[in-house]
Amino acid sequence: MLRNVLEPWHLLIVVIVVMVMFGSKKLPDTARALGKSMRILKSEAKAMKDDGAVPPASSASPAPSASSASTASPVSPGVPAPQAPRAGQS
Repeated sequence: MLRNVLEPWHLLIVVIVVMVMFGSKKLPDTARALGKSMRILKSEAKAMKDDGAVPPASSASPAPSASSASTASPVSPGVPAPQAPRAGQS
């Protein structure tokens, strides 16, 4: 039913209508603004992509291995910590 929806002459008509509506004076400014917006979009997309990247292992300090890590010594039982009164108790 909708074969060959956009043919070259359709695009030509669209271009002519746009030129009549906006005039030749505003078209360069519009194209410049569109190009600037595309550059901003591209740089933001690249920045988001770089934010998700993992830094190389050579620049990060290596984590200590499990055998060389110090273990915590047990704490001797002392005075129990005071507990805050619960809601509903006086």
